[in-house]
Amino acid sequence: MGKIYCVMGKSSSGKDSIYQQIMQQRKLPLERIIPYTTRPIREGEEDGREYHFCSEETVQQLENAGAIVELRVYHTVYGIWKYFTVDDGQIDLENHSYLYIVTLEGYLKIQKYFGKDRVVPIYIEVEDGQRLLRAIAREQRQGKPGYEEMCRRFLADAADFSEEKLTGAGIKKRFMNQQLDETICEIMEYIRNNMNED
Repeated sequence: MGKIYCVMGKSSSGKDSIYQQIMQQRKLPLERIIPYTTRPIREGEEDGREYHFCSEETVQQLENAGAIVELRVYHTVYGIWKYFTVDDGQIDLENHSYLYIVTLEGYLKIQKYFGKDRVVPIYIEVEDGQRLLRAIAREQRQGKPGYEEMCRRFLADAADFSEEKLTGAGIKKRFMNQQLDETICEIMEYIRNNMNED
């Protein structure tokens, strides 16, 4: 039986970089789960690679079919955006394990759907000042920087990943992302050991 390793953390904690490098190295037998979103596609993204970009009508169809595992709604400065995971056949825990970036709320819903023994948290931490500098630098590289939305997300993270919520979710292990390469090695070793426990 496989597992879903859920990478979580506040914005600009390095989740995307960690995820991409682990998946590119192919040293662990991990597959991708492509989430869905109603937000507009960004420069450099490709439908079906980072996300399945879809309409509100598609969300309703998937909800009516009972296929949505977890769904998050964000009231952004650009309007309402939805991000969600769909049981669309791409998750096969009988034969594969997966690495997946998700929120704490999403992690809990995925855990409830697939079972606690099949969903493993990987929580990434970075000091807040460093995260803010990283977030600003990332926005500066965008064709149209969205500083207002960046600030909204940064502030929302304090509530979304509060110590109370992390404790309630049973998350004890933390990965401090100070040196990216070292953090990636630590996470890969953790996943490898976890896989070998079964």
